[in-house]
Amino acid sequence: MKDDDLWKRDEVASPCNKVCVIHPEARICAGCFRTMDEIAGWGQLSQAGRQALIDELPSRAGLLKKRRGGRAARRAD
Repeated sequence: MKDDDLWKRDEVASPCNKVCVIHPEARICAGCFRTMDEIAGWGQLSQAGRQALIDELPSRAGLLKKRRGGRAARRAD
């Protein structure tokens, strides 16, 4: 048995990518797109619940507005 086989699990892995910043307006994590309640409750979700959430997360990316600062923010689009 390889050492890393000890840590493998038959479960849906967390979508966390260690970019843990909660967007102030959308109230979702800018890294994984989960809400604070979803992050806190991840361990209690069933495998089906985790997979359903994972499947939904990409659709939330549009909720985060791209911030523009400096000269780009003053430029007329």
